[in-house]
Amino acid sequence: MSALGEALALTAALCRHFEGFRSRPYICPAGYPTIGYGTVWKPDGTQVTMQDEPISKEQAEAWLLSELRTNYAAGILRASPNLIKHPRVLASAIDFAYNLGVSRYRASTLRKRLEAEDWDGARQQLMRWTKAGGKELPGLVRRRKAEAELLP
Repeated sequence: MSALGEALALTAALCRHFEGFRSRPYICPAGYPTIGYGTVWKPDGTQVTMQDEPISKEQAEAWLLSELRTNYAAGILRASPNLIKHPRVLASAIDFAYNLGVSRYRASTLRKRLEAEDWDGARQQLMRWTKAGGKELPGLVRRRKAEAELLP
């Protein structure tokens, strides 16, 4: 398996676990219509709407993998091409971006720590991203810990 393939498989497992599956559209905590395993953008480039028909787990899986590869892995690798040497670190960064956005990753100190291979510093930075609306959320704490466990 390629480094990118390994990273995508690890990321997809994290996303399935932390996003959960929903066959019908819903509004995610960030306010976007979402379906499946947290998919916001369909493979055809259109955005999920609240009027979309329910989807199967198989379709959700295909959409998740497409979105991870096309939007998130591509964005992370444009920002931090050296991460391709570290598939598990790349998976952590992709999951972070899937949850919070590539733009937040690009502007983060986390990015600087990962690019410098400062793994302890990167773990500390991950744990700074556990709040929403000013409150620490247990689900975000668990997700950041899972991402941190992928680092060397």
